[in-house]
Amino acid sequence: MLETVKYLLGSAGPSGFGSKSTAEQVTENRADLHSITAIITGATSGIGAETARVLAKRGARLVLPARSMKAAEDAKARIVSECPDSEIIVMSLDLSSLNSVTTFVAHFHSLGLPLHLLINNAGKFAHEHAISEDGVEMTFATNYLGHFVLTNLLVKKMVETAKETGVQGRIVNVSSSIHGWFSGDAISYLALISRNKRHYDATRAYALSKLANVFHTKELSRRLQQMGANVTVNCVHPGIVRTRLTREREGLLTDLVFFLASKLLKTIPQAAATTCYVATHPRLFNVSGKYFADCNETSTSKLGSNSTEAARLWAASEFMISRGPKAAFDLLRHLEF
Repeated sequence: MLETVKYLLGSAGPSGFGSKSTAEQVTENRADLHSITAIITGATSGIGAETARVLAKRGARLVLPARSMKAAEDAKARIVSECPDSEIIVMSLDLSSLNSVTTFVAHFHSLGLPLHLLINNAGKFAHEHAISEDGVEMTFATNYLGHFVLTNLLVKKMVETAKETGVQGRIVNVSSSIHGWFSGDAISYLALISRNKRHYDATRAYALSKLANVFHTKELSRRLQQMGANVTVNCVHPGIVRTRLTREREGLLTDLVFFLASKLLKTIPQAAATTCYVATHPRLFNVSGKYFADCNETSTSKLGSNSTEAARLWAASEFMISRGPKAAFDLLRHLEF
């Protein structure tokens, strides 16, 4: 009850910020990010667009990948209209396609740019069951597996950039508190919904993908520390906000639910605050493997904190990429670590 009251009041936590803080407010002390190159997925609308706008306003060079080049160009135009000196590169990327991810990374490397910041923000809530071209349930493929591959292919560049520039690299995975709604075996459920439409539940599939983001953060942080890399990775819950994620289910019931929950909803500038805080604030130097909400560190679900399950999903992800999802599901449903 006390936490709810603090949320509604926007009370500042240990970071000095709270639920009512905006992305601009949390980056005020980072007014010069001209030395920073950032990739932000899902930056054509909603929270991602606001994250991109604020980082561009602070001087960062941005790479904006998107499925729709028109949407990316429109997003770029909106930012440039406010920040004429901003440097923004738009590129094609479909996170649900591993081939598209690989092509994007090769294109990015060909530009010869450094990479200090990777924000894995793009998200999809698939109300109807769908399978990616790689044979994986679409929400999981887009929200997690595409970002997993993207991050793994870019980590080397981030490590090199950090070593060459002395600036610590940061990876931010945008998850959701909904990750706590998933219970059970993640890999078994993924195998089930990737093979059989009858078992698909849109909300549970979305919760699974967001739990996977939490697992990814935990295991990647362990691996980066083991490497001695000057790169951190953290996970964020942006808060409840009405964005294009709900665009497929507009109507009276949705409108009523959001009206009743309006006191809990954040504005988009407020929802982008935690991402921008974790991506830029000096207070988070050397902080890695943590979960943040309302610009303050908090706890994941009990399952989300399970290191064994995080390592198991990582192994499953590598199998899915190297051997195909069917072989991975068959082998890893019963694999113990």
